[in-house]
Amino acid sequence: MARKKGELIYKIYRAFSYGLSPMINLHLRWRKFRGLEHPKRWTERLGRPSLPRPAGPLVWFHAVSLGEGMAAIPVIKCCLTRRPDVTVLMTSTTLSAFEVIKKELPANVIYQFAPVDAPAAVEAFLGYWKPNAIILIESELWPNLIIGAAKNGIALALLNARISAKSFRYWSLPVVLPLAAFMLSKFSLIVPLSNKQAIQFQLLQAPPLVINFSGDLKYAVEDTTLAGDNGLEELQEQLKHRKVWMASSLHRGEDKIMLRVHKALKEIYPDMLTIIVPRHLEVGQEIVLELQRKGISVALRSHSDKLSLGAETYVVDTLGELRELYRLTPIAVIGGSFLPGLAGHNISEAAVAGCAVLTGHYLGHFNHMVQEMQRLSPSSVLQVSGDMLVEALIELFSDAKLLETRRAAAKQAYHALSSGVVENMWRLVQFHILDKSVPM
Repeated sequence: MARKKGELIYKIYRAFSYGLSPMINLHLRWRKFRGLEHPKRWTERLGRPSLPRPAGPLVWFHAVSLGEGMAAIPVIKCCLTRRPDVTVLMTSTTLSAFEVIKKELPANVIYQFAPVDAPAAVEAFLGYWKPNAIILIESELWPNLIIGAAKNGIALALLNARISAKSFRYWSLPVVLPLAAFMLSKFSLIVPLSNKQAIQFQLLQAPPLVINFSGDLKYAVEDTTLAGDNGLEELQEQLKHRKVWMASSLHRGEDKIMLRVHKALKEIYPDMLTIIVPRHLEVGQEIVLELQRKGISVALRSHSDKLSLGAETYVVDTLGELRELYRLTPIAVIGGSFLPGLAGHNISEAAVAGCAVLTGHYLGHFNHMVQEMQRLSPSSVLQVSGDMLVEALIELFSDAKLLETRRAAAKQAYHALSSGVVENMWRLVQFHILDKSVPM
């Protein structure tokens, strides 16, 4: 009975999304006009390919945005190494993710934009690429894609599976729950981020036998070093004798908090430098204008500006360099966490770089990451409000032993949590998905 109800709700959803298809097409064109879609490849979002499909088995990895895409890359590399007979197709949705991820992927991975969840787009995409398996990352639950794939006999996995509190409330509604249960019944493997997430998926009636654990792929961050050809080694040399801290992944509104912190610290440490890394480039442009308006000297990463002693701030208005930039600073304040409505960002990239890690209290699903690191070492992550940030940074600047303790604790907690994550995830994918859908 429940299955039939789920099928009925899906039919309604499918008819509704089919009727909206002309509007979706217009919306994509409008996004292209605003620079939010790729100017030449935006039609890939309608399921129209831009590259040929190689012969043989193909596994499709999909991640909506940058953070999820970066988490998928270690598993993709493992797949290419362990199963060289398989072609890997990677998709994402956002233009910012596309610009960064394409540089990180191995050369033999096919990279496309994902189709919107409209029947024609999904059917065109699946009909052309004919994947043997689909590996979705985190929270990509789209009815036309999931049910369409199942009808075509394509194996489905959801890795780093999570669902936000808002989405959980939506999917739990009596009129929607049968559709959620119907979708989740199509998965052969669901690997939740945490016990809490596992419970939520079970409450949405995911089959218990497909739920397995392996650890969080966002810990699978490569321990990078500074590349000599991008000028960061020179910047590191220029910063050697200055007090430095970084405010990274800032959202609109958080820049005002960080500028207040900068001004307060500058009165105590005149030679201090604040590195500002906005989450979105348009926010970076707003920050630069605000700094200039307040008479604060600013150097821009996009201009390859040198850091003279007169430079008070360094704004990183480029994409894809955050992991390396953490090497420039002993202290990293992770944004997306200081204002209500925000949901945190990945702290593991700062931890593996050996930064003392500070974050706000609005963490969303990243709360489990902070709790895991603090459980291993209470000194690994410091949670503070925007009002207490100045005091916390003064304490770190003035106490070299405390700073070193926090840096070491963050790195040690990261290594403890990252150990074996990719290998464990690969074993689950191999056993539940590839062994059954792409036999050797």
